[in-house]
Amino acid sequence: MTQSSAERASPGADADLADSDIADSDLADAEDDVGTETSDGVFEPVAAPEPVQGAAPAPEAPIDPASPARFINRELSWLAFNQRVLEEALNPNHPLLERVRFLSISASNLDEFYMVRVAGLKAQVALGVKSRSQDGLSPAKQLTAIAAGVNKLMADQQACWRQLLVELEAADIRVLPTAGLSEEDRAWLEQTFLDDMFPVLTPLAIDPAHPFPFIPNLGFCLALLLGNLSEGRELNAIVPIPGLLPRFVRLPGPDLRFCLVEDVILMFIDRLFPGFETRDHGVFRVIRDSEIEIDEEAEDLVKTFESALKRRRRGIVIRLAVNASMTGSLREFVRKELNVPAEDVFPLDGLIGLVDTKEIIAEDRSDLMFPGYSARFPERIRDFGGDCFAAIRAKDLIVHHPYESFDVVVQFLRQAAADPDVVAIKQTLYRTSKNSPIVAALIEAAEAGKSVTAMVELKARFDEEANIRWARDLERAGAQVVYGFMTLKTHAKISLVVRREASGLRGYVHYGTGNYHPITARIYTDLSFFTCDPLLCRDAIAVFNYMTGYATPRKLEKLSIAPLHLRKSLAGLIRQETANAKAGLPAQIWAKMNSLVDRKVIDLLYEASQAGVRIELVIRGICCLRPGIPGLSETIRVRSIVGRFLEHSRIVVFANGRPLPSAEARVFMSSADWMGRNLDGRIETLVPLENETVHRQVLEQIMVANLRDETNTWFLGADGAYRRLPLNAGGFGSHRYFMTNPSLSGRGSALRGANRRGGGPAGADDLSTDEP
Repeated sequence: MTQSSAERASPGADADLADSDIADSDLADAEDDVGTETSDGVFEPVAAPEPVQGAAPAPEAPIDPASPARFINRELSWLAFNQRVLEEALNPNHPLLERVRFLSISASNLDEFYMVRVAGLKAQVALGVKSRSQDGLSPAKQLTAIAAGVNKLMADQQACWRQLLVELEAADIRVLPTAGLSEEDRAWLEQTFLDDMFPVLTPLAIDPAHPFPFIPNLGFCLALLLGNLSEGRELNAIVPIPGLLPRFVRLPGPDLRFCLVEDVILMFIDRLFPGFETRDHGVFRVIRDSEIEIDEEAEDLVKTFESALKRRRRGIVIRLAVNASMTGSLREFVRKELNVPAEDVFPLDGLIGLVDTKEIIAEDRSDLMFPGYSARFPERIRDFGGDCFAAIRAKDLIVHHPYESFDVVVQFLRQAAADPDVVAIKQTLYRTSKNSPIVAALIEAAEAGKSVTAMVELKARFDEEANIRWARDLERAGAQVVYGFMTLKTHAKISLVVRREASGLRGYVHYGTGNYHPITARIYTDLSFFTCDPLLCRDAIAVFNYMTGYATPRKLEKLSIAPLHLRKSLAGLIRQETANAKAGLPAQIWAKMNSLVDRKVIDLLYEASQAGVRIELVIRGICCLRPGIPGLSETIRVRSIVGRFLEHSRIVVFANGRPLPSAEARVFMSSADWMGRNLDGRIETLVPLENETVHRQVLEQIMVANLRDETNTWFLGADGAYRRLPLNAGGFGSHRYFMTNPSLSGRGSALRGANRRGGGPAGADDLSTDEP
């Protein structure tokens, strides 16, 4: 079962996503025609999209460059992103069960938004904070605006679920009420209840002797008003439904038929409360504040995080979802017992906990899922008999995930662990998977006596517990484990191998835009850059020394890192394009990232636009910049790509005095989005890509394909609203293109004498003529 881009937005997807089962079947022959191709395999230009139909015109009056109105609110921009995720659940070009997955992801995203962002704003209001966001809204006004947006989003989610139910039934997938079941089905459910549910359910009567219990974050419960048949009195009760029980109980038989677990429990509620009748019932679900605050003076960081994780589970309730059909008295009972303000109670006419809909995505209906896709293994590595070090010595290599296999990264570290000539490995770990092959390779290397240093980030949201476990496993194997800075997250992705060779010690380094996580690497679009460039290797050593010993590097030779140099380097590059425009030279910026929030960077882009710099931004999620404002940002165009894979790579390109794309352009990959937290509060990297093949691949393949995309693209208007290009299944799709066209630097000997399909220069497509 392949995972669609929804999960990339769920908790932990940097965090911004989630667990998955992913098929390893090949899509190479599924789609042959991807864009317009000439006889020699080089793609012809794809025309710039026409102005989006229905797009609101730019405001008649220009916005004052000093006005807060020049920014879009961050939280509302995030809600707009999650609305785009939800729209994929309604996209008829996607298989039906993949659409269900998008709905589930949208619901999961909203849960995390409340646990972190809304919780933070509520805390500010409770503390009387009056400071305004960069767009001029107080915390209280932001919460008011969020509430309106969330109400619409949740109503749209329920409407989407109702529509999907109709289409699922037409495809012989049904979610059934228990009332109309056959006697055979009822008998099977009764046995299932007794065997699998009854032993783990705890009926809880609520009275002075039995206080209302603690309901954990994401807790899901039945609320009941019961009548005692013998005594004639009424009793409130709840039944917490453990997360280990499936929400959708599959009935026996070849067809996909499901019942909701709460309906099954209600069928047999007399087994839990014998002698009582049910007079009212409903379900509720709680969301708690899940942000962690850490005392900066904590002496033992691991113990501090372990106690903070326990506090997270007991955070205050910030959202209570209930059935709209639940009577007012029962709803008020639940609200008061949980101490939830009335404005944080959300009655929903539909399914509570839409995130659980992913449970109906069954392997036996693969016909309703994306065709399986098997990532290519770079031919460059095969040309050297699988020897990663020999391939890297020959030439720099970039691997484009998920289209090219993450196994290259794993093989790089496994080879280092087994190679007797390798003397040291240094590795950052922000997120990784269960049974991580990366951690296994580091443990093997440490047990073999190599010097292994692991920079483990404990503050990776929702992955803290897993990272603590990995850290202890590594320490037991003899690795040096460092937890970095109390005030900075280590978000950089660096793996350094030092090897003894005839000429002396040589370094091999991997810089990435994504996490060392083999599962998410199958669904996130990311870049893995391998090089033995001595300068970039020395820079990597300096960064590790900074992280492990607070040894601030006086100077880095090629790399820029946050929080020391990255912001300054980025500002200098933008200002150079501004100066080029003022001097009459071609001036362009292309950038791709997850989020654009930082006010200083946005103002620099506005200044560049006013000077005439043409700016193309591919921003998957939050974008606080307003494009297309006369006199402020009229040369800036912002698009968001949402589709099968989660756009996660960060790339930035500067024209450097020549029209893009060109060999003279300055091309960088980065671990950082353009947010204050990344530029000032994290360890991040900005890596120059100078090798000719790598440069061409990132600029002329990856960036041009993103700017040509017609099937997954939304354009941001000056009003802050996104408008999708008309759905066109036959249009050029960047995801489909990368799935069917091998990368330049990974082709190796396969490139020689072969059709350079999709790998030729895109210079013929002079995007400098595009009107934003």
